Amino acid sequence: MASRSLSYVCGVAQSLSGRAWHWRGGNMAIGGSAGGLEEDIVTQLLLSRGVEREDVERHRNPTLRGFLPDPSAFQDMDAAAERIAQAVTSGEAITVYGDYDVDGATSAALLIRLFRMLGHDARYYIPDRLLEGYGPSGEALVRLAEEGSSLIVTVDCGAMAFDALEQAHATGVDVIVVDHHKCAAELPVAAALVNPNRLDEGELAAAHGHLAAVGVAFLLAVAIVRALRRRDYFADRREPDLLALLDLVALGTVADVAAIHGLNRAFVAQGLKVMAKRENIGMAALIDASRLKRAPACSDLGFALGPRINAGGRVGESTLGVRLLTSEDPDEAAAIAAQLSALNEERRTIEAAVQEAAEAQIASQHNRSVLLLSGSGWHPGVIGIVAGRIKEKTGKPTLVIALDEESGQGKGSGRSIAGVDLGAAIIAAREAGLLVAGGGHAMAAGLTVEAGRVEELAEWLDERLGSAVARASAERSIQLDLALAPGGLTPELVDTLDSAGPFGVGWPGPRVAVGPVHLVKVDTVGTDHVRLIARGDDGRSFKAIAFRAAETEMGQALLHAAAGRKLWLAGRAKIDDWAARPQAELHLEDAAFAD
Repeated sequence: MASRSLSYVCGVAQSLSGRAWHWRGGNMAIGGSAGGLEEDIVTQLLLSRGVEREDVERHRNPTLRGFLPDPSAFQDMDAAAERIAQAVTSGEAITVYGDYDVDGATSAALLIRLFRMLGHDARYYIPDRLLEGYGPSGEALVRLAEEGSSLIVTVDCGAMAFDALEQAHATGVDVIVVDHHKCAAELPVAAALVNPNRLDEGELAAAHGHLAAVGVAFLLAVAIVRALRRRDYFADRREPDLLALLDLVALGTVADVAAIHGLNRAFVAQGLKVMAKRENIGMAALIDASRLKRAPACSDLGFALGPRINAGGRVGESTLGVRLLTSEDPDEAAAIAAQLSALNEERRTIEAAVQEAAEAQIASQHNRSVLLLSGSGWHPGVIGIVAGRIKEKTGKPTLVIALDEESGQGKGSGRSIAGVDLGAAIIAAREAGLLVAGGGHAMAAGLTVEAGRVEELAEWLDERLGSAVARASAERSIQLDLALAPGGLTPELVDTLDSAGPFGVGWPGPRVAVGPVHLVKVDTVGTDHVRLIARGDDGRSFKAIAFRAAETEMGQALLHAAAGRKLWLAGRAKIDDWAARPQAELHLEDAAFAD
């Protein structure tokens, strides 16, 4: 039985998953109806996510006008814009050097589309994940210079590419770096390095360190147009419609799991509106291939569209994402989107096999604060996804390393938990000589390590991050925004909650507690999803589903121990539109006994 305390939502000090329930920002127990509270609910959701009361209206409808900073506030932004403006006006050969994930693909596509709007035909280069690895290689940069490019713009990579940029500099080619990953105190040689996470950034720019690379690329686009305007470039031509590029910014931002607050909320909110217009032929084909029958929502970017773009870089051809998002041919776009969908299915099969092998190693590392799982033959294209899945299951920062026997090295990808800066630890490990290469940000990181030093790395990370993980685990709880009886779980309430979006990392979707209820039916569906029907004391019933939960402590309790006992259920209120008329349901994240 959960102890009763005013500090706990519904008196839950320890749920079926072992967490305490706390209010995110004040008591919002509304009983059986949300009627008349719509504005109050939205205001409370905004305030509980850190919005100052006098700033509520700006956040209620996030627009670029309300959130876009002056690009000139960022180090090297004006230098980058002027150099690109010079290249455009003089007709220089420009290459955009991207990355193979969604952020890299959308960043590259944004600049390619911008150059086309400006009447300039730039080319792009996307490295092969398996053959070239992450980031700019000196060999590729030199080759692009020899092929005629006098300006190369790297996007979503380059902040730590010291050797590669030095090689490029020696050839005389100018390289502009547009990135968002953590930087070292020393910067690589470049014509300009635009990155809000530079250590020498001013306060305004540093406050935008949560931007994905595609967001930084959009700010650069604004600066480029401004630089060209000063040169009277638009005296006899139309200025580009930069807002038309926001669908790319929204997709890259959400799929890269960037924090959805401040400017990113405006990017995503307005980008979804652009996406709904289907003016980007490649984006429209991607939506159709994802079998969406409506305009995409924020969650679709992360779970339907993004994985398909990623699949090209992970298990297919690295250029597919950029080719799709820059295509002007509907038939070509449809074919590429279909190919990406097929590759995504292949990726799921590969991912399942690697995850099974990685999870088999967890038991031997039960005493570790940071899980480091490695194996030969694991596909490096899925290790980041597997690391994220295991992190969610175990609540521990997790790194998964694919070892290559031929090279004697391993490519690793890690995902962290709130309060544990994995990217900083990986950079420190590289500086300590433990890694061949490595970098990232607080919640995700990548690395290259000699196979013989994997165990040494594991012990080093465990010692460095152990106390941070312990603190984060001790504070483990679930934050709720609303408590209500089943009768209050309505489609109208879901619409009201959604109006405070878009939601994502840093701007969490509303979580509600519903109860007390007893379970009318509970079973498993799919691989390991728990499905149930619950009824409250008010006589109202609703459906709920807990994804990938059948083998968890909570899932087992619901399936075997909850019969006849009253429960509180916590999760996200969603619309189930499979029925004759839309119904509200609960995507279950936690549960607790109410008696």
